[in-house]
Amino acid sequence: MRTRSLLLGAAAGALALSTPGFSASQAPISPPPAVQGGVTSFADIVERVAPAVVSIDTTRQVPIRLPTIPGFPFELFPDRDGRPPIAEGRAAASGFFISADGYIVTNNHVVADTTEITVTLKDQRELKARVVGRDEATDLAVLKVEGRNFPYVSFSNAATPRVGDWVIAVGNPFGLGGTATAGIVSAYGRDIGSTFVDYIQIDAPINRGNSGGPTFDAHGRVIGVNTAIFTTSGGNMGIGFAVPAEVAERVTRELIARGRIDRGYIGANVQTLTSEMAESLGLGDRKGVLVAEVTPGGPADRAGLEAGDVVLRVNGRATENASRLTREVAAARPGDALRVELLRNGAPRTVEVRTALRPAERELAASPAPERFEPDPDGAGARLGVVVAPLDDVARRREGVPAGVGGVIVRSVDPASDAARKGLRSGDVIVRVNQRPVARPADLSDAISAARDAGRTSVLVFVHRDGTQRAIPVELTRAEDGGPAPG
Repeated sequence: MRTRSLLLGAAAGALALSTPGFSASQAPISPPPAVQGGVTSFADIVERVAPAVVSIDTTRQVPIRLPTIPGFPFELFPDRDGRPPIAEGRAAASGFFISADGYIVTNNHVVADTTEITVTLKDQRELKARVVGRDEATDLAVLKVEGRNFPYVSFSNAATPRVGDWVIAVGNPFGLGGTATAGIVSAYGRDIGSTFVDYIQIDAPINRGNSGGPTFDAHGRVIGVNTAIFTTSGGNMGIGFAVPAEVAERVTRELIARGRIDRGYIGANVQTLTSEMAESLGLGDRKGVLVAEVTPGGPADRAGLEAGDVVLRVNGRATENASRLTREVAAARPGDALRVELLRNGAPRTVEVRTALRPAERELAASPAPERFEPDPDGAGARLGVVVAPLDDVARRREGVPAGVGGVIVRSVDPASDAARKGLRSGDVIVRVNQRPVARPADLSDAISAARDAGRTSVLVFVHRDGTQRAIPVELTRAEDGGPAPG
């Protein structure tokens, strides 16, 4: 499993597919009778579905991190190209057959960057597998082994278990293949950092090695693909997460048919419009999504979207949060036209954006890490609780600010200010306040004065940091004493 502050790793799915390439020579495993409320055993379910669950052993090349000598800036024994030596790393995980002719579902993080994949069946047969397709965004992958008449299981989209209903996870925790555990559905719609998945939370024990295995309902149908656990110990703590069957079935069908997932992309960094942001922009209790940054030359930029726009609907569907907007865009095919309804400076406007192909998640996540430097005081940001200075060439180089980004650089932040509480920090570049671009300290002062003249007690500060731009609502202070600004 992967680790964040959570530990990623495990839950399940399976489907009977009519997609070309699937064998009809064998029917899916027939579900056993439903488990009733006074369950005394899950043996019938496990006996029927376990043959479709496999153990997955992977091999990948891993750089060896050798110790360094203090004061000597090089690693010991690099190869001739200056790179560290490579060793083979091995890992074990889970998966399950979704067709009689050898298609297997697992997690993307299980098989990414592997050099060899071996699948072990319940009858101890070992088969080499190849990757059919991977999707980083949902952490799903499809493998293929040669053969026929494999036992397989089906995704269930017809009847979603309720919170409190029984579920069973089958997988390969710690390399102990064929392990079954039981629990209940704890919650739906969990957000653990994925843009495209609202996870199912379960308390059936899952651990390292359960990644990519199935979670079954009381009818023996796959309701999810085990992907992550929350843990502070490295082991099970009763909180696991599974990709829902609805998402897993759709993604795996497309991976089998095309080998990849193509999603729409408009080139905009967006944030859910909070009540504080709405107040800063004078929008009352409006719901929507704030455009924090537009990629120069991207589809949104070409269509005329601007930082500070508030998106209300896409193709007539409400966008109440950033995830909803991103999913609406991603659901479009590259080249599709999207009708985007928005507010700009409080006035309604509609633009048409033609989508491009969404880059790989790793590419989108890549960003440079800026260096730190000693602050150089300036007084233009006093009412924000910050000290700013012009973004000159020296500061731009030291902070790694791209040439196309303009603004003023934050030198220091008053620790007692709302700006500090909201996370502004030295090295941030303020590029805009509300709807007003900021190119020099005087622009910042003018924007704050305009907000105060309009009776605002806070402003929306657009900040460039680590290669991306975000919007932060900041309460204004009195220049004299740092207290709240009058309304």
